[in-house]
Amino acid sequence: MNYTLHQLQVFLKITQTKSITKAAEELHLTQPAVSIQLKNFQDQFEIPLTEIFGRQLYVTDFGKEIAIAAQNIIDEVYNINFKTLAFKGILSGKLKISVVSTGKYVMPYFLSNFTNHNNGIELEMDVTNKLKVIKSLKNNEVDFSLVSTLPSGIDVNSEVLLPNKLFLVGNTEKKVLNIKKTNEYIINNSLIYREEGSATRIALENYIKKQGIQAKMKLQLTSNEAVKQAVIAGLGLSIMPLIGLKNELENKTITIIPVKNLPVITNWTLIWLKGKKLSPAAAAFLKFVREEKGNIIKNHFSWIESY
Repeated sequence: MNYTLHQLQVFLKITQTKSITKAAEELHLTQPAVSIQLKNFQDQFEIPLTEIFGRQLYVTDFGKEIAIAAQNIIDEVYNINFKTLAFKGILSGKLKISVVSTGKYVMPYFLSNFTNHNNGIELEMDVTNKLKVIKSLKNNEVDFSLVSTLPSGIDVNSEVLLPNKLFLVGNTEKKVLNIKKTNEYIINNSLIYREEGSATRIALENYIKKQGIQAKMKLQLTSNEAVKQAVIAGLGLSIMPLIGLKNELENKTITIIPVKNLPVITNWTLIWLKGKKLSPAAAAFLKFVREEKGNIIKNHFSWIESY
């Protein structure tokens, strides 16, 4: 056996993505380079690691066992690096955070100064949908998750970061002339929804249910960015988090439609498993958030108070 750490990293990424193309993209390598590394790694084993059926790559049971071993080896190499930095008095380690899609407008501002002052910390931030965020937290795959509504059926500790306001929005051509007739206005305009399980989708459904509105669903989209572009294009109305609309409101490509019982207000909240023993990197980040939260809100999110 004469495999390299690089081959282990490439093979592990292939098993995670189930695709040479996707592995190449995430590793910032060319597809041929990844294929060559996989072949060179496979040549050291008599048993197949992967199989191709049609155009789909599958990892064999033996390949899955090798992937687990590869992950353990890579983790140990990282631990050697972290311990070296620790002996130098430098805070080090991995900080893993999963973030719901709209949280990408929030989380970077709570991370930038912390990571800039702690160069020994490796940050992994996965921005994805709510269901995957909660799954990664339940499986103890991350240190923290950022959500706008607390999950049910899972015991967590939490730290509120800032308010999350959701408004009904349309493009600037969709203006309500009589606020008292808002329900009628909504009924006569199609609504744009997020996917099932999204906190934004739940807020929209709860609102129209409480108002007794029989609304028409025009589109269902899987990201707030897609919903935003659809609203700007005039395809319909939607209830959206204010945090992702700063530029559009300033540029007047989107307008907030004043309606009764809106905005819905929740909180952007950092959560972690109750009873979880935080790593030194994770504990230091939580301490930083608690100490600097006020300054971060003042410097980057004070505009929210205007709405």
